[in-house]
Amino acid sequence: MRFDRRISRRSFLAAAGVSAAALALTACGGSSSTAASTAASTGASSAAGTAAGGTLNIMLETEVQSLDPQIATDGTSFEVIADYTDGLMQMDADGAAVPALAETYDISEDGKTYTFHLRDAKWSNGDAVTAADFVFGWQRAVDPANASEYSYMLSDIGQVVNAAEIIAGEKPVTDLGVTAVDDKTLEVQLNVPVSYFLSLMYFPTFYPVNEAFFNTCKDTFGTSPDTVLSNGAFILTDYQPAATAFEMTKNPDYYDAANIALDGLAYQVIKDSQQALMSFQTGALDLTLLNGEQVDQVKDDPQFTSVGAGYLWYISPNIDAVPELANENLRKAMTSALDRDAITGDVLKDGSAPCYTAVPPQFATGPDGSDFSADQTKFADSCAFDAAKAAEYYETAKSELGKDGFSFDMIVDADDAPQKVAQVVKEQLETTLPGLTVNLTVEPKKQRVQDMQDGNFQLGLTRWGPDYADPMTYLGMWVTGNSNNYGLWSDAEFDSIIEECTTGDLCTDPEGRWAALYDAEAIVLEQAVIFPLYGQCNAEMISSAVTGVDFHPVALNRVYKRAAKNA
Repeated sequence: MRFDRRISRRSFLAAAGVSAAALALTACGGSSSTAASTAASTGASSAAGTAAGGTLNIMLETEVQSLDPQIATDGTSFEVIADYTDGLMQMDADGAAVPALAETYDISEDGKTYTFHLRDAKWSNGDAVTAADFVFGWQRAVDPANASEYSYMLSDIGQVVNAAEIIAGEKPVTDLGVTAVDDKTLEVQLNVPVSYFLSLMYFPTFYPVNEAFFNTCKDTFGTSPDTVLSNGAFILTDYQPAATAFEMTKNPDYYDAANIALDGLAYQVIKDSQQALMSFQTGALDLTLLNGEQVDQVKDDPQFTSVGAGYLWYISPNIDAVPELANENLRKAMTSALDRDAITGDVLKDGSAPCYTAVPPQFATGPDGSDFSADQTKFADSCAFDAAKAAEYYETAKSELGKDGFSFDMIVDADDAPQKVAQVVKEQLETTLPGLTVNLTVEPKKQRVQDMQDGNFQLGLTRWGPDYADPMTYLGMWVTGNSNNYGLWSDAEFDSIIEECTTGDLCTDPEGRWAALYDAEAIVLEQAVIFPLYGQCNAEMISSAVTGVDFHPVALNRVYKRAAKNA
């Protein structure tokens, strides 16, 4: 993300008493996927170290964008980085934060000082993993020279002392509130207590980097097996940028190697779901993603399951750069013209569910234990398919803009499912709103993301997955100046509510904060800042020989440390 658009807020405070979330997967598309998720994880502990091992063959829909933990921004890259790198904490099968490289930790009485005590662990070049590796990695994340899109995870979200000032160029990176007390002791100072700080520690932005090794490659860091180090369960052995196939082998020096059953991982990038299904059926793949017609073919196969992925897919209009899209009535017409049920039921068919909120369901749990977005009719007046209402908004917009027709380009990933969704969106908008034309521009995901970051788009079909289990992981994106606020929308009332929830009185009032976040979400939907489409479920084929793959809706969608593959 361009640094000049980086959010400058100094704060994010988790409300005291707000649950970090029940991360076990729940229903997706109205049918329970909990059983499927549990089945995929069954036998993880007992199978690890006793199964026949072997290599797990995994399908990806798109190429890895970056293997630099402080620069990567997409779920595919995060998954792969986490295969061979550990952070201080990791997720257990239910998504709870449990020790990884931090063997133990202490939290001060005021909740603002974390002291992590590192276990004995090695990098794949034989160096010991030290507290200094974390200091260097975290300093890279906030260094303005790196313009890390996820630098806000340390400032706004993690509230690490001086992170915001460093990102703003006001202080040197050496002032970051993280200290290597000695090789095995890492001390972190926070501005305020953050109730789910430990869960942030398994997010790749917080991973360590060996400084001496980094200095041997610098500009080529993370581009080949020779320019990455492993401290995790696997070692990257075959990779090049934009690779359509790459491999990892088990790390014999991993601190928990005795409990890693797999011999390795082999990834294949296959963008056509029919081709992916055929590869699974021939045994070339052990895990693959499907959609549409392929789901119809295999829905009764016991190897088929639908797993919640946590992503919200939505359309972002460029409100700042496109005068017509700055018209609120035109945006309302467009979001009212979208039949989300048809998109999920007739096109995707993978368990994905229509979404009528700016925060998707099934990942954030409130002070009363309820799902923040369980009520998908809460904002029905602002976000629902209504052709008659869409026509009314459209006529008003045409009158206000003095135009009878509009033409917009929409950029979309060069992957199977997004292209199918984009085609239906185009048909729905053009049919319901005569005179409106949507031209689809298919781009590699990396280019599409870059264009949206640069503001070089009119409409963009995009997605966002929760990095942590709180509604702010979505709502924070639309604060004025946030780097993920692609359309550069700005609203003083919205900003004020979010500020009150993070640094004001509401930050220590869980119930009041929850209610205020609904008020903020209502503004986003009433002004049609985005057009929510659906919450993504992944239709997966998982070989009956495979057990122990953990699926999560937050941060890391698939984890293979507990996986096993029987002969």
